[in-house]
Amino acid sequence: MNDTLNAILIIAVVAAVTFFTRAVPFILFGGKRRMPEIVRRLAGYLPAGIMAALVVYCVKDDITGSAASAAVSLFAVALTAALHIWKRNSIISILGGTAVYMVLIRLI
Repeated sequence: MNDTLNAILIIAVVAAVTFFTRAVPFILFGGKRRMPEIVRRLAGYLPAGIMAALVVYCVKDDITGSAASAAVSLFAVALTAALHIWKRNSIISILGGTAVYMVLIRLI
C-alpha cells in the first residue's frame, strides 16, 4: 500500500471515529427523551473535577522539582484562580496565568 492511500485511510478512520463519538450523545439523549438523573448529576461535578485533575497533572513535576519552579507554578495557578474569581472570564484567566508563568520561568 502506498503512503498516500495509507494516509487517506488513516484520516478517514479518525474522522469516522470522531464523528461517531460526537454523535452518540445526540443519538442517546436527543429529542424528547429525558436525560437520566445520574448523567445530570455528573454533569454538575465533572467540569470542576476535570479541571482539578488537569491542574494536578500540569504542576506535579514542578512541585516536586526545585523550589523556584514550585513557586512559579503555584504563583501562576493562584493568579489564574484569582483572575477567574475577579473577572469570571476563562480566556482572561487562562491567558493571564499562562503569560505570567511563561515570563517567570524565563526570568527565574
